Amino acid sequence: MSQELWRLSATEMAALVAHRDVSSKELVQRTLKRMEEVNPYLNAVVDVLAESALAAAEACDVAVGRGEARGPLHGVPVTVKVNVDMAGYATSNGIVAFKDLVARDDSPVVANLRKAGAVIVGRTNAPAFSYRWFTDNDLYGRTLNPWDAGLTPGGSSGGASAAVAAGIGAIAHGNDLGGSIRYPAYACGVAGLRPTSGRVPAYNATQSRDRTLAVQLASVQGPLARKVGDLRLALAAMEGEDSRDAWWMPVARTGSEVKFPTRVAVCARLPGIPTDDAVVDAIHQAARWLEEAGCVVEEVVPPRFDEACELWLKLVTNESLSGLEESIQAYGDAALRTAFASQRRIAPPLDLVGYMNGLSQRTGLLREWQAFLARYPLLLMPVSCQRPFAVDADQKGDDAMRRILQAQGPLLSTAILGLPGLSVPMPARDGVPSGVQLVAGRFGEALCLAAGEAIEARAGVFTPIDPVSTAARRAG
Repeated sequence: MSQELWRLSATEMAALVAHRDVSSKELVQRTLKRMEEVNPYLNAVVDVLAESALAAAEACDVAVGRGEARGPLHGVPVTVKVNVDMAGYATSNGIVAFKDLVARDDSPVVANLRKAGAVIVGRTNAPAFSYRWFTDNDLYGRTLNPWDAGLTPGGSSGGASAAVAAGIGAIAHGNDLGGSIRYPAYACGVAGLRPTSGRVPAYNATQSRDRTLAVQLASVQGPLARKVGDLRLALAAMEGEDSRDAWWMPVARTGSEVKFPTRVAVCARLPGIPTDDAVVDAIHQAARWLEEAGCVVEEVVPPRFDEACELWLKLVTNESLSGLEESIQAYGDAALRTAFASQRRIAPPLDLVGYMNGLSQRTGLLREWQAFLARYPLLLMPVSCQRPFAVDADQKGDDAMRRILQAQGPLLSTAILGLPGLSVPMPARDGVPSGVQLVAGRFGEALCLAAGEAIEARAGVFTPIDPVSTAARRAG
């Protein structure tokens, strides 16, 4: 069995360690071996932490032997993204100029993972400034999608999604401002959870200043995993209190009572957005499975959807005038500057009054969505309205960027409203990963996870995948 330990779910790994059937050191050794086998091809993990991971695993095993209290991820190998502080390592965020920006303290999400007993085996790649749905940068290079090197692994948590899909760690940490957990999960055939804003604490001491308001309202930390149930464990680990985050909220823990099955709003085609037939088919199939699980499903569109999509673009892009655009021009790579320039030209400009009106508009939209989600506790809709994009599709000019932003509407709308969203894998079509998104009201993660498990029970689990043999089959 030792040769296959890296394939196990986080839930299985934690149970084996707790019952002393397998040591954490064995799990970490096998995970590091798997990393040696596939990471040279994928370039998903850019900081390999073998020495510290083995030392942490040995400490976990000692704690088990002493009968000491254990967290939900005790002894389980995980990865974290290069854009969060981890003591002793550079918070590079994929930027050459920041390669020596070494953190002195752990960010809250890293600290909470350690408290939960997780063993961090590596740090995963991201685009420069974590600001693209494509993972490539001048510091570390390109991360490949383990299913197809011609497709993006997603971004900005593309290293995280590729790593967990290929069996490098049972859980990967990511973050989501405009789909950066959910889209990589979709592109690599894994599950990804965007928690409600304020649920998982966040803070980077290496930042020179706090982020702008709309970004603070939309950005979250969260997990990716091969199985939906592992996201529940990861969220329980990540959501612990940390006073450094002024937005953190003491909500009920993840395992609170869930009323499932429930009423589900199904929206396969969103107004004004061209949607690939494969995406529509996946939504309809997932809806049938939820109905068979006892849910009442109804085709209905969420309120003022197009306004919510445009609001993300307006607020987040115009906030870039407060320093981000200048930093991108100074430190970003050519690909980021090209993509961001297109986004700036597409986004409607706002003056101060327009910006304040946009924030007021957000409150009204959230109020209407909350009422909608009180009537339909779950919303089933696309992750993206198109199948995973070709590599560097955002380098093709303003029209291409406009199509990308339009396709990502299901990600942007929910992000600007701070709502939870779960990306659930569906059967691939023509070798291309697929998935659906479940959205609930604020702090409705447990309901999303319950419904996600109902879909997963019918769809199956499609990873880990061997990227090298998959590439060979495609070449052949």
